[in-house]
Parts: sequence; structure tokens; C-alpha cells
Amino acid sequence: MKINRLALCGNWILERFPLAKVWNEHMTHYYAPKNFNFWYFFGSLALLVLVNQFVTGILLTMNYKPDAKLAFDSVEYIMRDVNWGWLIRYMHSTGASAFFIVIYLHMFRGLMYGSFKQPRELIWIFGMLLFVCLMAEAFMGYLLPWGQMSYWGAQVIISLFSAIPVIGDDLSLWVRGDYVVSDATLNRFFAFHVISVPLVLVMLVFLHIVALHEVGSNNPDGIEIKKYKDEQGIPLDGIPFHPYYTVKDLVGVAVFLIFFATVIFYMPEMGGYFLEHANFIPADPMKTPEHIAPVWYFTPFYAILRAIPDKFAGVIGMGGAIVVLFLLPWLDRNPVRSIRYRGGIYKKALLLFVISFICLGYLGTQPATPTATLFARLFTSIYFGFFLLMPIYTRWEKTKPVPQRLTEQHSLEEQLHTLEEQLPALFEEITETKPVTTEIGDPAFRSSFFTRRPNAEGLLNVTTRLVKKLKESLD
Repeated sequence: MKINRLALCGNWILERFPLAKVWNEHMTHYYAPKNFNFWYFFGSLALLVLVNQFVTGILLTMNYKPDAKLAFDSVEYIMRDVNWGWLIRYMHSTGASAFFIVIYLHMFRGLMYGSFKQPRELIWIFGMLLFVCLMAEAFMGYLLPWGQMSYWGAQVIISLFSAIPVIGDDLSLWVRGDYVVSDATLNRFFAFHVISVPLVLVMLVFLHIVALHEVGSNNPDGIEIKKYKDEQGIPLDGIPFHPYYTVKDLVGVAVFLIFFATVIFYMPEMGGYFLEHANFIPADPMKTPEHIAPVWYFTPFYAILRAIPDKFAGVIGMGGAIVVLFLLPWLDRNPVRSIRYRGGIYKKALLLFVISFICLGYLGTQPATPTATLFARLFTSIYFGFFLLMPIYTRWEKTKPVPQRLTEQHSLEEQLHTLEEQLPALFEEITETKPVTTEIGDPAFRSSFFTRRPNAEGLLNVTTRLVKKLKESLD
């Protein structure tokens, strides 16, 4: 009798390690709401980018030298002489920006659908701790290339600690390891960036996912699917996460990788936002850049810092902009979760918050002129007003009735069939027929097959209807 040694080996492992149990609890037997939309791609994309950062970071450390005299040259060596070193470096630098893009969209989805509300407060807290650790990780990694902007950016940010009363000077000295940003600072940041903070990130990701699977995922309707179950205890409005959402997430991953690869191969600097031009110059302690600004994902908080004239008050404002996010589950007093059933007050407040955040991000990249500072103060007021006034305006808003079960969703086949029927009429609306002038141009290009041209009025009408439909989907 032939013995299947591979099966015996697998059984030996499963008897000693609960791999099948973990897989069933968190994948095949974990029931997620069946109405997830594209906003729910960003959680899995964040995990994908995290893996990318770990893998590329490990490969970069194999050739990087955490030495003030050799760091910049080692990065140039990776870019020029290491096989595929340029690709690994660009995957890591682009991955840092992609991480924050995905995280910001993930947080925005939480604001839209009330994913921070009871019973998911702890999930939100773990997520915000992840955000803070990610900012620390990005800041410490920003110094490692030892370019002009990374050096002076670290100098400015670390000096902010000195504004803290009593312990400020000692704290900034401890962070730097010296009286100025030097080789000691570089080694210290390298140790934190490569070892300490990643371990904390992995632990928080684990806690975030475990807490999520304990209480269950939220959904665009903001309805608890665990209230209605069948005889086997399976939620009526739930479907297994695997294979349904693992396959769906693959589509999101494919689209994300298209954009990710486009940036890596065609625009890795992204006009100086992902990789600043000054960072291609070795750090020079004797020459200060004309305009010092952090990377784009820190600029909203940097703009808040500069908008407040007092240094210590600016540090408090910048820190408060992050701390107030932790308090969000207790600031929102409206029992309705999803923006679909909330009143117009919250929708307008959320829109103003998004506008203020984007504008603060832009102002943080610009020189601090009097006009820019004035606008930064205005948008800072809107930013904090969204949170601090939330206990008041969330009590006032009139909400719509929330359904008991998830709203009916049309199947993919029905949506494709409807789209197929509407395409001819849509094509006729956005295009128009124009006669070809035969007297002008080369005869080879006077083909009667190319007489249709875009219709500006039709395109405007279609766009208007699409915007109205998107607004109705939120209403």
C-alpha cells in the first residue's frame, strides 16, 4: 500500500498548529456583508503595500550604508550598480506615497459609512495607532537617503520638540542623539525604521484585523448583518469572505498595480512630490534650501503648524489635528452610521473637511506667504470645526429611515445587460455627425468613415446625470 507522505506531513502539521482553524475563522467561515462596494478595496490594498514595503526595504538594507559619509553614495550605488536596484528603490519610494494614499482613502471610507461607531471603536483606535506609527516610520525613513531635503526636513521637525516646556530641549537632543542632525541621528533613525517601528506595525495590523473579525465588518448601509441569521447561525445578508471577496479584491489589486507600475516606470518622482528634487543633492549642513517642506503626506499637518504664529501653540495644533481623530467615535452623537441615511448637515460638513484637508496639503508645499498663511488659518479652522462642532451638529441633523436589512443590489449580469441596452443611445448623445470637407487636406485622409465627432453638449449632459446619480447613491 502506497503511503502518501505529503498528506501525512500535512496532517502532522495540522495536529500541532491550528492552520485550518485560523483559515476557516478568518476566511471561509467569516461572513462579510454582501453589499461591499469599491471603497472596501483599500483595506486589502493597504496590506499589499505593507508587504511591498517590507520586501523592498529588506532588499535595500542589503546595500545601504547607515553612515553620514556613505549613505547618499550607497543610495546612488543601489540606483546605478545593483542589479534591479533602481526598481527596488522606486518600488519602495512609490510604495510610501501609495501607502498614505490608500490609508487616507481607507479613513475617508470610515468617515462616510460610520465605521468608527459602536461596536467598532476599538478597530478605529487600532487603525489610528497604525496611522501614527506609519507617520513615524515614513519620517524616519525620509532621513535615510541623506539628501538636502531629507536632512533639513529632519532638522526642522526635530527642532519642534524643543518647543515643549521643561522637557523639550532634552527630548530633541535624545531624538537627534547629538546637538545637530548627524551620523548618530542617521543610525538611530535607521534602527527605528528597519526594526522597532515595523514590529509595532505588524502587531497593530494583527490587532486591527482580529478586532475587525470579532465584531464584523461594516457596510455601505451601516446595518449590522448579525441581527438576522438562519438556522445554522449564518447571517442572511452575509457571504463568505473567501472565495467571494478574495476574488473581488484581486480585481482591485490588478487595477492598483496598473497605476502603481505606471508611476514607477514613467513618473517615479511625480513632479517632485514623491521624490523631491533637492533630495538628489547630498546633504550639506552649511547650505539651507530656499524652501523646506516635508513630503506631501505630512503637508496638511505642516500647514496647520505654520498657520499658528506661536511655536508651542503650533506644535499643539499639529498634534491636536491627529489626536482629535482618536476621539471621533465619541464626538459623533448621531446613531445612524452610513452617509446614505444621514442628513445634509453631515454631508456638507464632510465635504468641507475634505476640501480643507486637500487645501492644507497644498499650502504645506508652498512658501509661507501672508496670503497662504491666511488661507491656512481658514482651512485649519474648518478642519478642527468638523470635529469639535460634531457633538452639536450631529444632534441637529434629520436622518432618513434606516432599512432593517441590506438594500437590494442588482446583480452584475443585470447591470451589464442594462448597460448594453443603453450604450447605443449614449453613443448617439455624446457624438454628432459632421460632414467632411473634401476641398481641404490630403485625399488620403478624406475618409467618410470618420465623420462622427464628440458633442460637447451631450458630454456635459451625460456627466451631469452621472454626478446626480452618484449624489443619489449617497443620499
